[in-house]
Amino acid sequence: MIALAWKSIRNRWPTALLAVLAIAMSVALILTVEKIRRDARNSFTQTISGTDLIIGARSGAVQLLLYSVFRIGNATNNISWESVDDIKKRAAIDWIIPISLGDSHASFRVLGTNLDYFSHYRYADKRSLELANGELFDDVFDAVIGSEVAAKLNYKVDDQIVVAHGTGKANLVVHDKQPFRVSGILKATGTPVDRAVHVSLEGIEAMHVDWQNGAAVKGEATRADTIRQMDLQPKAVTALLVGLKSRAMVFREQRAINTYRAEPLLAILPGVALSELWGLVSVAEIALFIVSICVVVAGLVNLISVLLAGLNERRREMAVLRSAGARPSHIFALLCIESTVLTLAGIVVGVVMHYVLIALGSLFMQEKFGLSIALAPPDGTDVKILFTIAVAGLIAGCVPALQAYRKSLSDGLSQRL
Repeated sequence: MIALAWKSIRNRWPTALLAVLAIAMSVALILTVEKIRRDARNSFTQTISGTDLIIGARSGAVQLLLYSVFRIGNATNNISWESVDDIKKRAAIDWIIPISLGDSHASFRVLGTNLDYFSHYRYADKRSLELANGELFDDVFDAVIGSEVAAKLNYKVDDQIVVAHGTGKANLVVHDKQPFRVSGILKATGTPVDRAVHVSLEGIEAMHVDWQNGAAVKGEATRADTIRQMDLQPKAVTALLVGLKSRAMVFREQRAINTYRAEPLLAILPGVALSELWGLVSVAEIALFIVSICVVVAGLVNLISVLLAGLNERRREMAVLRSAGARPSHIFALLCIESTVLTLAGIVVGVVMHYVLIALGSLFMQEKFGLSIALAPPDGTDVKILFTIAVAGLIAGCVPALQAYRKSLSDGLSQRL
């Protein structure tokens, strides 16, 4: 029966090919959407680890998480350095990483911080940052760049870079009077760290020495040696990453920061804010999954249409098989086997198309959205989806098979040519 079904499919290969392509496209779509959804969650979840609180100007939890960790959006206000010093003195605080944002280089965010960033920042399963080349910044005009910055702009240690004011692609003004030197390149992490240019907080102040009220002052630039001798203590930072001595005190410290009297501040728990973020995008996830299911159903309906459309042309074929001794159950099984073969072929082609899409689209997703989409064998969810589609294809074949089962021998033999 399998050999007979295969010969029948070969005899009608144009319509069979269309059915296979329809199923393949639906399989590729649903697998790709599910893969992007899972990897997007993993990429966001692994960005920060071991940080108990994130502190910023009072706004929203999701907004604070996005600009401080994922470098998406901008802060509504800054935190004064006096407040930073005050928060450092709290008994429950173990370490603090100050972050200053607002400048960029070739569309990559510039992040001002201190050496505690490289000592305490963790990602994935509490993995620390490591250098691939060079060393951490030791001078006011040193910069440590992420792996993606180095790869895309072809930077090496000791190369000079010029930071621009603002974070848009079309930077109107640049800090070309105070260029930075690449002192080190970080190893790849698969997080926004790879797309950041890290400089010291003093470096952020140094590049703005010849600026007043957000504009460059005309005249000769202040010499680098003169700037190094200045008091470059920052006046404000954008956000703080905080580690506590005991996680049992996290809610108490969060409440203390949220009721801070010196200025309006907001303290969030990264995990809670991330859950809130997923709650906001869950509607889009569900909508995408529903669309994928609809495409799969459309592919299966196309399969039924192909088999039903071919039944009228195959009435004489079915009658000949019956006259040759085939039972109605054999005819039923023949069409079920055909639908199963077409469905399995569509699944195989769809899986291949899925991996091609991931291979071609992973670079785009990494560059445009910072999402790391890696090639990987199908997991348990993918196997369940493929098995469900295979069973659905078999069930879909039962519709034309049942119709052929009910055809009588005389109906096929009495067909007019």
